[in-house]
Amino acid sequence: MAALYDFDTAVDRRGTWCVQWDGAADRFGADGLLPFTISDMDFATAPEVLEALRARLEHGVFGYTTWQQDDFRSAIAHWYATRYGTDIDTGQLVYGPSVLSQLSQLLQMWTEEGEGVVVHTPAYDGFRKAITGLGRELRGVPVGDEEALERELARADAKVLVLCSPHNPTGRVWTAGELARTAALAQRYGVAVISDEIHADFVHEGQVHVPWPRVAGEGGGAGRWAVVTSASKSFNFPALTGSYGLVGDPADRAEFLRRMETAEGLASPAVLSLTAHIAAYREGGAWLDAVREYVAGNLAYVAERLGAALPELGWVPPQAGYLAWIDLRPLGVDEDALQRVLVEREKVAVMRGSVYGAPGFVRLNVGCPREKVVLGVEALVRAVRSTESSPSAG
Repeated sequence: MAALYDFDTAVDRRGTWCVQWDGAADRFGADGLLPFTISDMDFATAPEVLEALRARLEHGVFGYTTWQQDDFRSAIAHWYATRYGTDIDTGQLVYGPSVLSQLSQLLQMWTEEGEGVVVHTPAYDGFRKAITGLGRELRGVPVGDEEALERELARADAKVLVLCSPHNPTGRVWTAGELARTAALAQRYGVAVISDEIHADFVHEGQVHVPWPRVAGEGGGAGRWAVVTSASKSFNFPALTGSYGLVGDPADRAEFLRRMETAEGLASPAVLSLTAHIAAYREGGAWLDAVREYVAGNLAYVAERLGAALPELGWVPPQAGYLAWIDLRPLGVDEDALQRVLVEREKVAVMRGSVYGAPGFVRLNVGCPREKVVLGVEALVRAVRSTESSPSAG
């Protein structure tokens, strides 16, 4: 299917105010680096989305806009029904400029300063910034450790679980059983759940994403919950801004909308974001399947190359996403030394694991043409080989 679309031809993103390409020097201290960093892709969005955007631009009038209309709501419902076999209540929909802005509003609604917010670790750095920036206490539990999860949820001042589903940066896809047990624990201890599902559309073959509304009622009563997500990750248009969510409780939903529309002054959404969402969810499925297949090929290449060059790692592709989360600890690699070699000698930018609370890992973005992936992996292999030590040396 990927052959129907051209993902091999590189699109030059330099000089487009691009965070990944033009902003690399801000994070890594050097210009001209080949970046494998922030989680957007180097591919143009789906042709169907581009066509819809062009048509909307041709109209020429860009006045105040409402998201509360059937074209938008029904497109989301169609996507959930056809992709996930899930019938959502479109009356539960809300809208915000970004997933993190929605998360921030929900945290302010459901927590007070000093209270605990539970997050699986390693954790997306945007969660850490949002939680600690609001004066809440981030409480990490290792991915897959259900005993630790229950201990943290049971604490009297634990108020919210921020669930990344699928998980970033590990690419873990939660099973229906895991989610059901998590829902039951949250209800038992009176903890609200905010499920960030922005990576859901990139679940790979053999894995199944289960939307939170399907399990919210497990263990009796739905409890407080919200889903925050967007088509911008899977269809690669975050610069258009725009996200949506589902808030289970009517009173919470009304308060969320009040905050967005009055306190935040965000009554009118970005019209091009609405246009892109509708086109993506109504017409973009074939393109998404193709780009996911292509990315799976990139991840398979990474596994093959690392298996040959660094077999000690035993690296396997993630269950979801286009981010290769690589554990270098078996090689005793010093993170700072590795970054110096990557930046100064190899001229590549790769996210270090400590950004996500996991020193010794790297996160390599392979949402790009295969030729670029090859360059990045070869640079990483050379850098690792030049800086590795025996595990006992550290």
